Parts: sequence; structure tokens; C-alpha cells
Amino acid sequence: MYHTPSEENYIKCIFHLQHNIEKVSTNLLANTICTKPASVTDMLKKLQTKKLVNYEKYYGVKLTESGNRIALDVIRKHRLWECFLVNKLGFNWTKVHEVAEHLEHISNKELINRLDDFLGNPSVDPHGDPIPDQKGKFKTIRQSCLSDVPMRQYVSVSSIKNQSSQMLDLLSHYNITLGTKIKVIRRFEFDGSAEIKINKAPLTIVSDQVAKNVYCTI
Repeated sequence: MYHTPSEENYIKCIFHLQHNIEKVSTNLLANTICTKPASVTDMLKKLQTKKLVNYEKYYGVKLTESGNRIALDVIRKHRLWECFLVNKLGFNWTKVHEVAEHLEHISNKELINRLDDFLGNPSVDPHGDPIPDQKGKFKTIRQSCLSDVPMRQYVSVSSIKNQSSQMLDLLSHYNITLGTKIKVIRRFEFDGSAEIKINKAPLTIVSDQVAKNVYCTI
């Protein structure tokens, strides 16, 4: 069954919101997508007709099994395209999200499977988010935010929580990207900032907000 880009965007958005709440309210969905609650209600009724969501007025919405599969498929395509844009076309990691938002709606399965093979079947995208396989499964890794890792021990950056262009631009300024080796030298109680060592660069200080959005593996 064909699903419009708008329908897929709603399904993907519900999928992400469900990580923090069992049933997603119409108002929360409207605020996230930046549209009117009435428009959200109309879309949810369409998705329910296609058996992609379970929607109950005043109680919120939850994806069905079919809706969940579609969400994972869209996410897989989005993250594979981000890998292609960064690794093969040289895009900066701050600029790939918007482009991938358009490419994720390409429905040709053979193209996506060939893209996956061409990229070497990556398990994470350029920001460290896991890429679902053809069956919607993905690997999970043990990681901690930089504010919680052990002191004076090198850790490797594995993912970025806040992926806004502003955050990614700041991390690029620090020369922090996936795989960067970082050692926390000191933490300051006053504001939660941390003095860190990045590879062979001079010591630098990052804010608590930055440290809580950079995830690492030991």
C-alpha cells in the first residue's frame, strides 16, 4: 500500500515520541510537527483507516505493528542516505538531515538494499544513531554521556543526542566527531563544565550542556 510523504512523516514522528510516552497526544504531535491539532486529528483518522495507528480521541495515538514497521523502514532509509551524503558525497554532518528528509521517501526497496550494500552495511549513521536492517532490527551499544564517563580515561565518541545544526557546528569547532578520543581531566562543580583532552589538541573546556549531549563508549 502506498503511503504519502506526509503520512510517513507522521508515522516517524509518533515512533520517536513513543520512546518517552506510551500514547502520544494530539497536542504533543501538533507541537512537534508544527501544525494545528485539527490537521493532526484528520491525519490520524486516515492512518487509522489504513490500520497504521490505534487512535482514540482524548487518549492519544499509538502505532500498530504495521505502522511500527513503516517507521523503522523510513528511519532506515533516512540514516542510510545520511551515510551516503557524508561518506560518499562529502557533505558536512550539519547539513545532511534536511536532504535526507526528502530522500527517505523513496520507496524502491532494491535501490535502498543496494545502497546499504554499497555503503558496507553500516550499523550507525554519521551522528551515531543505529540503522535498522531490512527486518527492522538494530544493534544497541553501551554508552554514557561525557558528563558521566570516568575521569582521566580515554573514551570514544559514539553518538550525539542533540543533533541541531547549532550543536553539530559547535562540536565541529572542537573537532569532535564520531570516533574522537576524549579524556575528561577535570569537572567543575560551579556550572558542571568539564576540562577535556581531545587527541593531541590543547586542553579545552566544554559546557555541561555539551557534555550531556555527547555519548561515548569506554
